[in-house]
Amino acid sequence: MNSNNSLTDLTNYFEFNVFLDSGSLKYFFFSVCLLIYMTIISANVVITLTVCLEKSLHQPMYIFICCLSLNSLYGSAGFFPRFLMDILSDTHFISRPLCFTQLYIIHTYKAHDVNILTVMAYDRFVAICHPLHYHSKMTVRKVLFLLFVTVLYPVCVFSHFFYFYLSNYLPLCGYKLHRIFCTNWSIIQLSCVNITFINAAGQILAVLSVFVPLLFVLYTYLRILLVCRRRSSEFRGKALQTCLPHIVTFVNFCISVFIEASLTQYKVNELNTFVIVVVSLEFLVIPPIANPLVYGLNLPQIKGVIYVFLRIHRTLPPT
Repeated sequence: MNSNNSLTDLTNYFEFNVFLDSGSLKYFFFSVCLLIYMTIISANVVITLTVCLEKSLHQPMYIFICCLSLNSLYGSAGFFPRFLMDILSDTHFISRPLCFTQLYIIHTYKAHDVNILTVMAYDRFVAICHPLHYHSKMTVRKVLFLLFVTVLYPVCVFSHFFYFYLSNYLPLCGYKLHRIFCTNWSIIQLSCVNITFINAAGQILAVLSVFVPLLFVLYTYLRILLVCRRRSSEFRGKALQTCLPHIVTFVNFCISVFIEASLTQYKVNELNTFVIVVVSLEFLVIPPIANPLVYGLNLPQIKGVIYVFLRIHRTLPPT
């Protein structure tokens, strides 16, 4: 009776088994990760408020940048609070509903980022290749429609396949996850049934979600390069100034996701724990910190507004 109840309890929970007992060092790790989380929040809130409060930045490119920062806050909120708790905790159990909620947030965060960066590539393509038609093509209605599709598509796909199917229909024969957060593949590997079809469906979904946007972005920048070749050096300089932050952001995010996804190709139980932690953290830490720095330091419009705000705030008399 007790064993049956214990088995039932375990099916309602997962356990992260990569956290090591680091003794008093856990407070140091907690402080470092908390500082990283606070940096992510501060940097992305600054970009968001700058775009929202400055009317001159109410343009498609800056609206998309604002959405990128909001998505970084969304993804970080789905990971860091729980991760910080696990660093200090002696046990690392997570309930099944909370695990699937975390999985859903992190996966939609990745999909939203890819979609936003794809839409931003289209915006730069129209601005550089069709400058005379830019305002007629990138209307407020068009921008809202693109953002609506960008957000809605991952929500519908992942809520149906990962959240609904995995949480309700996939029988599991284990509860230990060799990761620092819940992922669909780590849960699928615990399944008692054949996962060939699920694996194939996941690969198809990955192709549609990542490689199709990647091909579109490569196509848009190929067209931009062809246009820049025929124009003046001044035009090429301005085009590079607006495109470079996006290129850096997109390449950085693709590398981060690729490194994290590469874990699924290996038997994670055989990998060093430090490698698993670093690879898992990379796409949740680097892009949310790098994006505000890239756009804040490279786009003079955003940098100028932030500088003016800081200068005004510094010269205000104390109350």
